[in-house]
Amino acid sequence: MSRSLQALAYARPSALTDHGGGHLLGLETSGGLTPVGPEAHPQFFAGFLSAPQAAARGLLAVADVAAARYYQRTLRASLDPVVTANGDRLRFESFSGCCGVYARLDVLPDGLDGADTGHGTTNVDVNNPLREALSRLTGDEPLHLRVGPDELAVTTLDGPVVEKKVPLPDRWLRGFAEAQVVTAGFDLRAELSAAEAVRFLRSLPRAAGTAGGGRRAPLWVVPAGRTLRPTTRPVPGAVCLPGPERLAALQRVLRHATGLRVYGPAGHDGAATAAAWEVMLPGMRLTLTLSPDASRGFSGEGGVLEALATDEAAADADLVGVLLAWEPRVDVADLADQSGLSTERVRAALVRLGTAGRVGYDTAEAGYFHRELPYDAGRAERHNPRLVAARALLADGAVVRHEDSTATVRSGERRYQVREAPGGVLSCTCRWWADHRGRRGPCKHALAVRMAARDSATLPARDSAAVAGTAPSPSPSAAVPTATAPAPLNTASVNTASVNTASVNAPSASGETL
Repeated sequence: MSRSLQALAYARPSALTDHGGGHLLGLETSGGLTPVGPEAHPQFFAGFLSAPQAAARGLLAVADVAAARYYQRTLRASLDPVVTANGDRLRFESFSGCCGVYARLDVLPDGLDGADTGHGTTNVDVNNPLREALSRLTGDEPLHLRVGPDELAVTTLDGPVVEKKVPLPDRWLRGFAEAQVVTAGFDLRAELSAAEAVRFLRSLPRAAGTAGGGRRAPLWVVPAGRTLRPTTRPVPGAVCLPGPERLAALQRVLRHATGLRVYGPAGHDGAATAAAWEVMLPGMRLTLTLSPDASRGFSGEGGVLEALATDEAAADADLVGVLLAWEPRVDVADLADQSGLSTERVRAALVRLGTAGRVGYDTAEAGYFHRELPYDAGRAERHNPRLVAARALLADGAVVRHEDSTATVRSGERRYQVREAPGGVLSCTCRWWADHRGRRGPCKHALAVRMAARDSATLPARDSAAVAGTAPSPSPSAAVPTATAPAPLNTASVNTASVNTASVNAPSASGETL
């Protein structure tokens, strides 16, 4: 797995201290982006929280996810949460170390009482002493929140005194992008009152269960009156609850819950799907989005690959990106008017911007929001295994397009047939397509064909007759998926320092899917 060390520098450790008859929660910021450009220690908010205990426990829940692995639990995970200030609210985000759970605490205008909220994105220090102090917080004493250094620290700061170097796998960066794409297709599927929400969530198993001593059995829930009824069968109207033990972080805030909302895709074919679970709090929302399986991280879902494969989406993203202004809710129709693009092209551009961490998606408001993750914006795209492999196939001349909406792709010693169905969906005879049927995005062969079709708009299409002998003769078995996995990709044109080619389009050696 490709990873690097992210260097974080804080002016001092975040802390909870006594302050004027109440408490002061000082969250220290690392380098981040603001409307005026990069800042070493941006300040986003200084004021009071209207629901102190709920906010403290919501922040702890986000930190719980950042420090957790719900798959291969023996490995360490540590990623300081990201905070985005959108002018009227604060959003705290994190990802689990296994890349299968995305957490976000939205502190809304009603939850903030103080000076104007700033604009920008940065990491915040959540250390163990702070976690312990927040866990002990009781009573109704006022809680003053400061996100960023105070004025005294700004004027006297000689340099950072707290430095962290945390691992930043490429899978986490891709996970942020894929979670945004997945949740953009969700609808509200169920809503429970506070009492029913507490009853249901407390009834869920705390430990992972398995079917037949092996793979985890998928769990589903069906709206039944005022509550949700668990079921093991994906009946019509059911919402997938993949790995219910991964909702453990919601236990932090149940005593403050005012309701529960569940979001998921409008339909399913019986296969496990992702879902978002939102606990409503006074002036806040805490949302956990679960991948379709505990062993399956968001990074391999492939929802962003089509947008990454087209130059049109890249150019549109450059234009739309200039128009973003740290809005708490991005208006797609307004962006279409400003850019002169269709709403479909704007949405594709937002998907592309999501791969750079520049937008997220809020299921509660069914809209995008602007943020700028403090990471290398192009890294997730450059190191995406399927995208890298598809570009290598294209550069190697492995794609031959035919006149009948089919193409042949040579990969190692094997050749695969890619066919375009009505609606533009590409199918392939490779093992990846046979296993997933498009549910996890295109395979590397279909992606390479999509890129070749894009290039043909400016270059003459290759005549399949000119490469006679390179494509297999048509036969009834051509459309039948091969029984064996594709041969490894030729690594000559792939940066092996960043991509493990043995894991392209396949589970990693650790068992976690890319």
